[in-house]
Amino acid sequence: MPLIRTTQGDDGAKIGIWHITEPEGFFLNRVQVEREVHHPHKRLQHLAARYLLTALRPGFPVSEIRVAPSRKPYLPGHPCHFSLAHCGDYAVAAISGEHVVGIDVERISPQISRVASKFLSPAELQWLPREEHLAVLAICWSAKEAVVKWYGRGGVDFRGDIRLSPFTLAREGSLEAHFSKSGVNAVLRLHYIREADYQVSWVAQDPPGGRPWPC
Repeated sequence: MPLIRTTQGDDGAKIGIWHITEPEGFFLNRVQVEREVHHPHKRLQHLAARYLLTALRPGFPVSEIRVAPSRKPYLPGHPCHFSLAHCGDYAVAAISGEHVVGIDVERISPQISRVASKFLSPAELQWLPREEHLAVLAICWSAKEAVVKWYGRGGVDFRGDIRLSPFTLAREGSLEAHFSKSGVNAVLRLHYIREADYQVSWVAQDPPGGRPWPC
């Protein structure tokens, strides 16, 4: 099953979700895999995410992608911002010609509840609702991962550097995050949608000062 959803956010970002059911050879017709990706399923995720970029924007220069020391992929000297993520059998991508983006996808599963205290502060844990508890946790986790990818420079403390505000659960919605690290202070608006038992969150917003992060 190929591309199952695209959406154009009011922030100008284009989002794509791909359910991976194809063999590796399908993706190799358009993109190549990095040599250090050896695990078969991780390699398949890697290929699907990059293939998705070409589905969202035909002609996307996938071969020019480089990876910064922080592990953030980027295009040297190119005005297009993008972010990639994958989990299980899903790959997601965000592209924007205007704003820095970050995207993540997480599976809604009981395991999230067991590790919640590792990515949520005590204050955040207190406002979590009892209804749809796992779905809300998946949004929180994917939202914070999206912020980390938006920041792109590593070393982020999930519990201390990113603080989420309470929000009302919906199939599609938004929430607010306060980010503070190394002199960078930003209030970010994140969007989320649910696809099957996976939660996708993204942010498309310029850093304070209006300039892209240096890679």
